[in-house]
Amino acid sequence: MRIYERYFARQIYLTFIFILFAFSGLFFFFDLINELNSVGHGNYKFQYAVLRVALQTPSRFYEIIPVAALISAIYVFAQMAANSEYTIFRVSGLATNQALRSLLKIGIPLVLLTYLIGEVVGPYTDQLSERVRLEALGSSVSSNFESGVWVKDTLTARADGEQVTRFVNVGELKPDATISNVRIYEFDSKFRLSNVRTAKSGKYQPPGHWQLTGVTDTQLIDVPPPPGTPADALNPVYRAKEVAVPEYSLRSELTPQILSVLLVSPDRMSMFNLFRYIQHLTENHQDTQRYEIALWRKLLYPFAVFVMLVLSLPFAYLHTRAGVVGMKVFGGIMLGMSFQLFNTLFSHIGTLNTWPAPLTAATPGLVYLVLGLVGLKWVDRH
Repeated sequence: MRIYERYFARQIYLTFIFILFAFSGLFFFFDLINELNSVGHGNYKFQYAVLRVALQTPSRFYEIIPVAALISAIYVFAQMAANSEYTIFRVSGLATNQALRSLLKIGIPLVLLTYLIGEVVGPYTDQLSERVRLEALGSSVSSNFESGVWVKDTLTARADGEQVTRFVNVGELKPDATISNVRIYEFDSKFRLSNVRTAKSGKYQPPGHWQLTGVTDTQLIDVPPPPGTPADALNPVYRAKEVAVPEYSLRSELTPQILSVLLVSPDRMSMFNLFRYIQHLTENHQDTQRYEIALWRKLLYPFAVFVMLVLSLPFAYLHTRAGVVGMKVFGGIMLGMSFQLFNTLFSHIGTLNTWPAPLTAATPGLVYLVLGLVGLKWVDRH
């Protein structure tokens, strides 16, 4: 880095750290107030609420980093403009495009930090936070259905080469990734119900097996019609054979990682888990639009730091007469909040209209990037 770049970087990073922790403390306070509604239920005490909110802090960092980068850069440049420091840099030969390249260079560590938090730290602490809460409340994870969560599981082939399709109903998913109140409806290659299996509980045993306990296995066997009577495809006759076994090893493509998507929202999952879950949904011919948008947003969101830094540079060209430092910082806060709102709103609109996931995820950033470049060109001319 050149001398002026080190000077810019030091000022921006110090301000960035202060703003990041200030905003995180504000969100911590609001999240803790929201969590107080659960305090007193079961074994959920105030200490657990504080621990849960603290574990959610990395995800808050992930959400705040682009906005904090924008506000810190605006504050630094507004201060430089007020003290005529940036004017001296311009008189010394600092061109606009050169300042923009230097600013983007300063943003590279922030982009890498965003990826690190979003892919490694955040998803792990979010799942840990949910497990702390569920264990304290003595609860389990389930979907909005009263019967629990339903998952489609398609096996490539059985021993005889026939494809098997299962619809698995998990009544409860415990924080330790064990399942209970399990019902499995198994269909043959012609989509005829061939087996109904219920189990009290189950635990995953890699690779690719679930150890079920308290199993009741009901097999539906075709009964051939009497001799001389034609078979009626619309009214088949079955014979049920029920067998109870204490344990049963079930081969399945489902894993605890796939079921763990219930613990956190798609926006807080890692790209690796999102990709695996999208593969699972695709193999089972299920809709993947929501998760594809979440995957592309996770891929592109760290680059919003660059967009925010581009938006901040025009403030360096505004003299003190154009507004005090506080007003410029307030404008930066509003600009950052509008980006977050537009980014979230556009993803929901894209999901409803089934727009391509890359376009839905990239459009908000491109819009604000164009806005920043247009603003930079305007202030450079005037």
